[in-house]
Amino acid sequence: AYDDGDFQIWNTEVQEFKINKDSKVALEEEFRFGDNANDFFYHHYDLGFTYSLNKSLNLGAGYRHIYEKKKGKFKLENEPYLIFAYKWKMASFKFDDRSRLEYRHFEYQTDSFRYRNKFTLRFPFRFTKLEIQPYLSDEIFLNFYGVAFTKNRFYSGLEFTVTKNIRADVYYLLEHTKAARFWPRANVLGTKIKILF
Repeated sequence: AYDDGDFQIWNTEVQEFKINKDSKVALEEEFRFGDNANDFFYHHYDLGFTYSLNKSLNLGAGYRHIYEKKKGKFKLENEPYLIFAYKWKMASFKFDDRSRLEYRHFEYQTDSFRYRNKFTLRFPFRFTKLEIQPYLSDEIFLNFYGVAFTKNRFYSGLEFTVTKNIRADVYYLLEHTKAARFWPRANVLGTKIKILF
């Protein structure tokens, strides 16, 4: 664990392939650096499939292969998951509520289920030719065993279009993680690049 208030850098790269008008497949890779961005502590690969039932409702499934440093050694987690996402508009504001159910398989501890809910608000403003759009998000993490509420992430970011097929996201993330006696914080500078095919 890092000090309370640790500064971290997270970088995500996504390649998204459109199968047809209702479905797509995404490949994702993410790296995280902690201890004031000096220590590489996390890496994942993710393969996900999404199907749109209509303009508002999306269903998805995927698999995430995670390596995370625990006591100086990288440990493996295998994580299949299901996604249910609902989108809507109100007075030009865009809302997105995503539910995610994960089965977490470990080689070094007991397997478990976890539920995540991420609520996002996108503002009805777009700036410059890059179409910069601000957003706010909050995500909660609930375990199905032991301590239920274990983590909260608050995002404040800017999404923008680099080219027709490249989108980007730069954000600040405040993460609180449940510890023995308190909720240590991490301050994260995050970047995300998505390439559309």
